[in-house]
Amino acid sequence: MESKSTFKITRWDQTVYDSAEPQLGRAVVDKAYSGVMEGTSTAELTMCQPSDGSAGYVGTERFVGTVDGKAGTFVLQHGAVMAGEDAQFWGHIVPGSGTGELAGISGTARLEHELIILDHDLG
Repeated sequence: MESKSTFKITRWDQTVYDSAEPQLGRAVVDKAYSGVMEGTSTAELTMCQPSDGSAGYVGTERFVGTVDGKAGTFVLQHGAVMAGEDAQFWGHIVPGSGTGELAGISGTARLEHELIILDHDLG
């Protein structure tokens, strides 16, 4: 089942761990979700930010809340590479990471500019 939800970033703590070109950093990010997904999450992202404006990141994120009214948690791993107007987003629900009523959840996720498109099966 494909569904869309929105999110707002409620915390963004970023640090640089390698300042050579291209710069490498990490961020701890908290989000609040609404829509089919209702809840909160915390993610750790690792990022590459070349000086030409392109970028890439990979992240691991734990979601706590409900999906389609079913309560529990699960972990997403997602990322993107961006160059100018071209962007490629990807993401997956980590198999076996669901708890509570979300045990057995599987699928893919694409996070873009405060929108998540979740293609999921609740098992």
